Amino acid sequence: MSKIIHPIITEKANMLAESGAYAFKIGRGADKFEIKKEIEKLYKVNVRMVNIISVLPKKRLYRGKVGHKPGYKKALVFLKKGQKIDLV
Repeated sequence: MSKIIHPIITEKANMLAESGAYAFKIGRGADKFEIKKEIEKLYKVNVRMVNIISVLPKKRLYRGKVGHKPGYKKALVFLKKGQKIDLV
């Protein structure tokens, strides 16, 4: 099963992509080495570095009731110079 859920496409992620860093939502049990192997296999690029960030869950109010937005893990993948991933 794939550890990469989907790429994160936001304004901030697009600005990072211009400098060679791409953001992906990943599974809870994924580590840096698995992410590096999968990105290299899926997109046929050379990965220079991977950083993993745990996004904490947040409380949300909806119609006066307290709910929760679930947390997730995200990976910032840095590619070697001159390489890029076409996400769109």
